[in-house]
Amino acid sequence: MVQDHIEHETVIDAPVERVWTLITEAEHLGRWFGDAGADGDLRPGGGLVVRWTEHGVSRARVVAVDPPTGFSYRWAPFKDPGGDEPVEGNSTLVEFTLAPEGDGTRLRVVESGFSSLATSAEQRARNHASNTRGWELETEELREYAESVGV
Repeated sequence: MVQDHIEHETVIDAPVERVWTLITEAEHLGRWFGDAGADGDLRPGGGLVVRWTEHGVSRARVVAVDPPTGFSYRWAPFKDPGGDEPVEGNSTLVEFTLAPEGDGTRLRVVESGFSSLATSAEQRARNHASNTRGWELETEELREYAESVGV
């Protein structure tokens, strides 16, 4: 059976407000998450677009915005099942939770909905494995970026 969600936590040596800015503003998303820019409308129902030189474009739809501790979106980063707009069957829900930890921030990322992707069980498992590794890399990139950029 395909696991339905991914959970990843990291501690970032930067205040919650800085981390919040870096995960919600397109200017920063296009640097640490994507490498070819991003655009976004930070309100429930707003759209996000993140670009990568190697991986192309992923689209997302903002679900919730609770500054500075919670942010979530549905996204469709998968080639299988494909789709430009994140809709039921081709997307997962990504939830960021931020909490103060000393002078830094504990960031928790949960991505869920893999078991309901409209593709084969094998492809759902590949998507889960790919995104598990992806969140390990991306949260490390965010940690490094947050600790080096002044906002």
